[in-house]
Amino acid sequence: MPELPEVETVRRGLLPAMENQIIAEARVNREGLRWPFPPGMAERLTGARVLGLRRRSKYILADLDRGESLLIHLGMSGRMRVSGEGLGLFLHEHPAPEKHDHVVLEMANGARVVLNDARRFGVMDLVATAKADSHRLLAGLGPEPLGNAFDGVYLAAALKGRMTPVKSALLDQKIIAGLGNIYVCEVLHRTGISPTRKAGNLSSPRVASLVPAIREVLNEAIEAGGSTLRDHRQASGELGYFQHRFAVYGREGEPCSAPGCDGTIRRIVQSGRSTFYCPICQR
Repeated sequence: MPELPEVETVRRGLLPAMENQIIAEARVNREGLRWPFPPGMAERLTGARVLGLRRRSKYILADLDRGESLLIHLGMSGRMRVSGEGLGLFLHEHPAPEKHDHVVLEMANGARVVLNDARRFGVMDLVATAKADSHRLLAGLGPEPLGNAFDGVYLAAALKGRMTPVKSALLDQKIIAGLGNIYVCEVLHRTGISPTRKAGNLSSPRVASLVPAIREVLNEAIEAGGSTLRDHRQASGELGYFQHRFAVYGREGEPCSAPGCDGTIRRIVQSGRSTFYCPICQR
């Protein structure tokens, strides 16, 4: 499933085609994905101007001039594809329609934006912009890890007394919004913290070390266009490249890359998810 860097990469790729542009025509080719689409979605989108595109956790929100926002979640295999010419930037000629093109937005600037989702675990919904934060998928989310509300003081308070493994705590969207399995593994390796250590037992300096490491890993991944393991593509169709920088994720049995460490990357399962770490330098 796309994590914060992948979703932010897609958002940025949609900006030239959609921001401050009118949706000339919206076409909806099925009744829904994971859940049904909202009533009259095509009609509610057609003619609307996109005032801005923002991200909340792993969701993209397109704010419209009609007081509604289009909420998008890519699910397991969803892709947003941009083609045509937008704002004078040649993006790609319009390709032939594909089997799993479920929602098509023809923009007035000549761009075409398509949601393609083979497994249909994605989500599209329309919500009142003023009440977007109370949407059932967004309500209760923790602070953005790249935002000002996320700092060492907050994280220390959020982890205090928690006897769950720190890996599980960092994946809890109520504590931090947007972190996923890949990047938590990378952050814990970068800070030398074992994923099995109890969150509430971490010392203050170790908790504090997590904040800059989280921001560094996420920013590096965003600049690399995210990580392409299976389905992720940028809106232009290009692959992400951060997977080539993984220190631990997917590297079971390989030597640890930490300077001076002679450990071997190990894989364990925590809460049904694979965890990759070095048992020597992560304590």
